[in-house]
Amino acid sequence: MSNDINVLYVDDNVDNLMLFKAGFSRKFNVFIAESGMEGLDMLRDVTGIIVVISDFKMPEMNGLEFIKKAREKYSDISYFILTAFNINDDIQEALDTKMIVHYLKKPFDFPEIEKYIRMCGEGRFN
Repeated sequence: MSNDINVLYVDDNVDNLMLFKAGFSRKFNVFIAESGMEGLDMLRDVTGIIVVISDFKMPEMNGLEFIKKAREKYSDISYFILTAFNINDDIQEALDTKMIVHYLKKPFDFPEIEKYIRMCGEGRFN
């Protein structure tokens, strides 16, 4: 089943990147990045990404720092945090200010993630 939805997943854990790609590459065009900086490069180099899902805890630049930088140039993208951590004050503020659309919890809930990606594809968050 091919789909025209371009999704970027950013996580410093290569196993998580491979798991995400394996779980969604038949349904969406999945791009992956191992850091916030690589994620910013990917957004610059790949046109048409409409969904960005980022891990929260990463070295150098955490997920919210990455999303904040990405939103400065790519404000029309829907951003999500996907993390094993509970919602903290920073994540709650990102939700309250609409910096991120939703908080997703690890381990991956593939049906939930797919539902949100499809909602983005339908333009429900823009």
